[in-house]
Amino acid sequence: MATSTTRRGISAVTFALGLSLVLAACGGDDDDSGDGGDGDTAGGIGAGAECEDLSAEYGDLSGTEITMYSTIIAPEDEPLEASFDKFEECTGATIVYEGSDEFEAQLPVRVEGGTPPDMAILPQPGLLRTLVEDYPDAVVPAPEAVEANVDEFFSPDWKAYGEVDGTFYAAPFGANVKSFVWYSPPAFEEAGYEVPETWDEMIALSDQIVEDGGKPWCAGVGSGEATGWPATDWVEDVVLRTAGADVYDQWVAHEIPFNDPQIIEAIDTVGEILKNDDYVNGGLGDVASIATTRFEDAGLPITLGQCYMHRQASFYAANWPEGTEVAEDGDIFAFYLPPIDPAQGSPVLGGGEFVAAFSDRPEVQAFQAYMATADWHNERASGPNFVSANREVPLDAYDSPINRLSAELLQDEDTVFRFDASDLMPGAVGTGSFWTGMVDWLTGSSTQEVADAIENSWPAQ
Repeated sequence: MATSTTRRGISAVTFALGLSLVLAACGGDDDDSGDGGDGDTAGGIGAGAECEDLSAEYGDLSGTEITMYSTIIAPEDEPLEASFDKFEECTGATIVYEGSDEFEAQLPVRVEGGTPPDMAILPQPGLLRTLVEDYPDAVVPAPEAVEANVDEFFSPDWKAYGEVDGTFYAAPFGANVKSFVWYSPPAFEEAGYEVPETWDEMIALSDQIVEDGGKPWCAGVGSGEATGWPATDWVEDVVLRTAGADVYDQWVAHEIPFNDPQIIEAIDTVGEILKNDDYVNGGLGDVASIATTRFEDAGLPITLGQCYMHRQASFYAANWPEGTEVAEDGDIFAFYLPPIDPAQGSPVLGGGEFVAAFSDRPEVQAFQAYMATADWHNERASGPNFVSANREVPLDAYDSPINRLSAELLQDEDTVFRFDASDLMPGAVGTGSFWTGMVDWLTGSSTQEVADAIENSWPAQ
């Protein structure tokens, strides 16, 4: 089993390796066909591989340790660590995992201090670019075996998110759909409410809940040093629905300013819900309580009948209390956040993580390659709280109904998909002023003040 440390006071692990290994698998495959004699794919293994396949591919790694760091904390870390078991058991390597909700702030500190983890799961392509640009040679370009697997199993768009200035560094890890509203099917049925299919219907439903004496919405943006990010997702979803994908792309690239009137309109539209005292914050407090409520706790009032809706990504499924059935006919499920302007279609906001390395030791490269295989993604997809952009993962691989729905949306050719804007923006904005600005907005600052301050924080080009 992977060894885990958490943010609850356990420090990062230090280690020493006394073993030098040479792994041919990490050097790439000279066979342009990408097929081995036993039918294995380039740089990886086929789905359902047994230990002998892993051992043959990656060698004996007994006595080695690979440290991994990410934002993924309890309870979401358990299935992640379980997905490392096969690699550990079959190669003899030990994966030392640490999750932290201060990841974005602490990873650069560790890199600058010369003590980075061997591998990190980066939640923003923007953070990857920042690390590559600010700390030259710290992030190791992905070896051939990793790139071969990504070329084999992922779309060019997803590969591009892991590139900086033409160099490929990080393979896709997981994907998520953020355009969801969580609700309780039994509570809706008992109250006679129907899932809305348009934004106007959703607002009308909110008004009806208020008239019936309830609070329609609950929300929270607390996330340690990453506090504020859930509110940025709200804004991004609405920009897609009001201004459209082309304007969204211009906004991300700073071809229009952050305080463009179209962005102001989107933030104000979000404010019609999140800054509406009649609508929020069911079971948690007033509007300002959104800023201090941890995002993991924000949807839980639904289970207590204190609110009816909570907008959050597919990965929120891991936060419902033990024993909660997440299914269309279960205790909790989610519906697609409805469109606003029919001319903009039905856009889907999503995100994803990427695996980067700060060491080129053979065992690290081996584990990188393994995590980019269809084998690992299929196995991880069968567990909770994971959606893959790997094209070899079929919909029936997902045991979770919400993950299956997410994968179905991502694979739908009619879906207008856009990656989380704050994840693509420069770190000073995307994981800085945009996050903190939304907290200021929730606690009293005006839309114009916040948008102006974020625009002024954009790095000079």
